[in-house]
Amino acid sequence: MPEKKWSEMTPQEKRDQRFKWWLDAEGVNFTSAAAKKAYKQRVQRMIDVYNVREPDRVPVSLMIGSLPAYLYGTDYYNCMYDYDLAVKAWDKFNADFQDADSLSSPGMVIPGKIYDLLDYKLYKYPGHGLEKNATGIQFVEGEYMKADEYNALILNPSDFWQRTYMPRIFGAFESWNLLTPFTNIIELPAMNFMPYSHPGVQNSLRTLINVGNELLKYMQVTGEFARRTLEAGFPTARGAFAKAPFDVIGDTLRGTHGIINDMFRQPDKLLEAIDVITKLMIESVITPANASKGLIAMFPLHKGADGWMSDKQFDRFYWPSLKRVIDALLEEGILPMLFAEGSYETRLESVNEFAKGEVSWLFDKTDMGKAKKILGEKCCIAGNVPTSLMLTGTPKSVKDYCRKLIETCGKGGGYILAGGAQVDNGKPENVRAMLDAAKEYGVYRK
Repeated sequence: MPEKKWSEMTPQEKRDQRFKWWLDAEGVNFTSAAAKKAYKQRVQRMIDVYNVREPDRVPVSLMIGSLPAYLYGTDYYNCMYDYDLAVKAWDKFNADFQDADSLSSPGMVIPGKIYDLLDYKLYKYPGHGLEKNATGIQFVEGEYMKADEYNALILNPSDFWQRTYMPRIFGAFESWNLLTPFTNIIELPAMNFMPYSHPGVQNSLRTLINVGNELLKYMQVTGEFARRTLEAGFPTARGAFAKAPFDVIGDTLRGTHGIINDMFRQPDKLLEAIDVITKLMIESVITPANASKGLIAMFPLHKGADGWMSDKQFDRFYWPSLKRVIDALLEEGILPMLFAEGSYETRLESVNEFAKGEVSWLFDKTDMGKAKKILGEKCCIAGNVPTSLMLTGTPKSVKDYCRKLIETCGKGGGYILAGGAQVDNGKPENVRAMLDAAKEYGVYRK
């Protein structure tokens, strides 16, 4: 019987196929038979937990941030600009923690030269707005879209991004506000390209070439690292980055102050813009996920957290558009990983709308007992070892905390022992305590 076309598969069949691609690791030249066996054991452990079944034991997600840089004689600043140095630090970390469920990657260290070339305004980072000894990046809140610009965004979001938004968030592209919309080109197009004679526009185009060349260097180093770790038997689930549509507008367009005002002063216009962003978000996740045979879409959730808005506002402005994105991904068999930053205790009942195994939640400060009780029968849940504990606690206190989490959340499967947030500097013995806790307390008796 011939295989079904992708368009003919059910969502569950698509999900199963994505799991199969991950488990089979077709084309990977494992370093040994033992590495291949370990890879399949690790992936099957995650497949079981995502499907809310009991695996062989509770898996661990370390969320170590930039910790390897500091453990092995360097720092975030130097790793931003020396990709080989970053890889060496992460190689040493992974060699010391090679019994982990997945190896850590320097891919989350931003490539500093690229951000310098772009003169990116949304982040401060070591040596660029922050002291060189800073351990990570800092978001810069701002009103990068004005209150009266909703119509421009709604009418033509691509043009708004190119000629209005990008000149505000990239110093390298300030001159792009001189460009004319490509949709103005009907016939006799020559004069439409007159802005490209401007020195600022020409400089920006040269900058893009330099960015492309630097990005190629970065990808060659980090790509080689990823290949080696995969061949050693450590899985990485391909996927895409996603955001709640409300957060797209509230984080990087209108800013917190702006979107709060809009919820009261122009709610209908805000909802119309959310609808536009929702459609763009769906396409921006599905396209790369399908191209890479990806499995996971990671959502860092910001402004839907407890206390940020009322339940009524959450049900009007935040959740419906986010659920539309999630539902579209589920149709394609993609697994949404929803990172509930802050606390989500008042939202748990509202978001409990999915079938068993459809979505996974990563919790920061949410009460894990409540999360297990409300979501645990249908959703994989992960979290929430505090960063403060990893930084200041003892191995015993970390291990005790992890044991309680496993006892609370592990029954029946569907639980990943994980940090509530990244640890950018800290104690390696506490990382070891997390791994040891899973092996000692998280084994399922078959």
